[in-house]
Amino acid sequence: MSEYLNLVITILILVLLGGLWRLWLGPSKLNRILSLQLFGTIGVAILALLAVVYQQSALFNVALVLALLAPTATVILVKMGDTKS
Repeated sequence: MSEYLNLVITILILVLLGGLWRLWLGPSKLNRILSLQLFGTIGVAILALLAVVYQQSALFNVALVLALLAPTATVILVKMGDTKS
């Protein structure tokens, strides 16, 4: 079971690297904002899986805080983009 979860974590990290690539080279602001949302979503998934693998409940708490902050950061970035244009 642990090897399977480690494989899933590795795949999620690879997807995260793809998101980093999009964040760096994104042709538009929308692509970069969506990439940031991807970081939040995958970050929550990785932290939750790590909490299961290592049986650390503190990682679940961090995942929950990240789940709350990630959409908030996205909304703030969208609002900041609206006021500048």
